[in-house]
Amino acid sequence: MLLIASGACVAFLVTVLGIPRIAHYLPRDRGRAFAVDADKSVGKPMGVGLFFVAVFAVTVFLFVPWRLDVLLIVCVLLLASAIGLVDDATGGLSEYKLAFFDLLAAGLSAWLLVSGASTIDLWFPLVRGAFPLPSFLVFLVFTGVIWISINATNCSDGVDGLSGSLSAVSLVFLAFLLYGVIGDKATAGYLLIPFDPRAGLWAGVAFIMVGCLAGYLWHNAPPSSVLMGDAGSRPLGLLLGVLVCASHNVFLIVVVGFVILANGATGIAKVTLKRFFNILVFGRVRFPLHDHFRKEVGWAGSQVLLRFIIAHLIVSALLYALLLKVR
Repeated sequence: MLLIASGACVAFLVTVLGIPRIAHYLPRDRGRAFAVDADKSVGKPMGVGLFFVAVFAVTVFLFVPWRLDVLLIVCVLLLASAIGLVDDATGGLSEYKLAFFDLLAAGLSAWLLVSGASTIDLWFPLVRGAFPLPSFLVFLVFTGVIWISINATNCSDGVDGLSGSLSAVSLVFLAFLLYGVIGDKATAGYLLIPFDPRAGLWAGVAFIMVGCLAGYLWHNAPPSSVLMGDAGSRPLGLLLGVLVCASHNVFLIVVVGFVILANGATGIAKVTLKRFFNILVFGRVRFPLHDHFRKEVGWAGSQVLLRFIIAHLIVSALLYALLLKVR
């Protein structure tokens, strides 16, 4: 654990010191149609996500015990970040192309998580024990969860510090669950949760990304000087989804990411229903929800940030307790 803590600190220092030195090489934000206060971000360096994801990758390589599936998933994160940077720089990728790339990254990550096993044991809220399911079925479920996580996290990026802060909170909850519960045989047995000796490794990966996010948020705190862009939000969502799947409880995405899903995934559902089925739901609600609260309710960006974090902490802590104790 000391090695992982050292890695998180190194990731923070390299990120916080490195961002000002690479910012002038990055593309500039050109504003987004229909986004609230988009003009305030115009001209700021964006795509800094590629830098902190690269720092994350190198730190994982140096501080986390090597395992092939972990290293390959880190490579997928780098690929997702690079594709996001292309979109940040050119704006030339359509939403359908991005959705396809997200699906490809989600499917590849899910395959790496289930490969080599004929069945995968999953556990669920409110139920004791684990349930062995065919690996192909688990692969499909994992792919869907990771894809949703990528897009919900991406949609939550739009207020200074919001996506990074919410993701950091989710990663901390995931890391403690993976390390202190699933990865600890005595605790897992007491709470009637399947023990996984590999979970501690994933917790280390989560803590290192928290260090990178802390370094990024140092410069992204309101008023921000740099923006992560798709180069940061998409790999962040990918990592959150991967860690949820690595816990072998896919419902954990609701526990650790409730506000992220409410903020971003609900908007995806609204657009999908309207576009493909001509069904309009939440007609008077603007999505992502952070835009609704700024435009319709009148909250300032800093109010959205702080109140969303508070809601995220309270809801996640409550669901976390229910997940572990009501079984």
